[in-house]
Amino acid sequence: MTEKKVDRRVKYTKMVLKESLINLLEKKDISQITIKEICEDADINRATFYAHYSDQYDLLRKIENELLDNINAHLEEFDQIDNDMNAVLVAERIFEYLEENAKLCKLLLSERGDFNFQKRLMMLVYNKIITEITVNNKITKEDAEYVYSFTISGSVGIVQKWLDEGMKKSPHFMAEMVIKLTLGLINSLKSVK
Repeated sequence: MTEKKVDRRVKYTKMVLKESLINLLEKKDISQITIKEICEDADINRATFYAHYSDQYDLLRKIENELLDNINAHLEEFDQIDNDMNAVLVAERIFEYLEENAKLCKLLLSERGDFNFQKRLMMLVYNKIITEITVNNKITKEDAEYVYSFTISGSVGIVQKWLDEGMKKSPHFMAEMVIKLTLGLINSLKSVK
């Protein structure tokens, strides 16, 4: 029984530290944030912070990794379902996740966000998309890589704009738009030959 209480306390501590860092990141860069500020905002002492994280960068990395793991879980769901599964539905689930975590996603995908994180996010999707594009659309891997680069960069831009404007369009609308733009690009590339 004490194990569950400890687990709950640890979970709570990590949650408030995460929220504190996110709140502070809205105001300034990670390099300007101190452990003292995070702890004061979270109402947690420094020793408790150091029991879980080595510094503010470690906390940020763990937040980023959690986000990537959750997006990857959505992508793996796509692997486990029939090929008849609608790509829009999978993209919609990812947009729903982004919407649920809008504050964090807006920070991490912004111009002030860590480019390495954005690159890791793009690489997460890379192998899945390249395989899907080449097999299903009968284009070369080289051409698919161009489509991928363009689509991912454009998708990050679309997500940034959507988050910045308060997510006025539904996740379904956004997913459908991204899929239609990608398919349109692939179809136009096939006719270029």
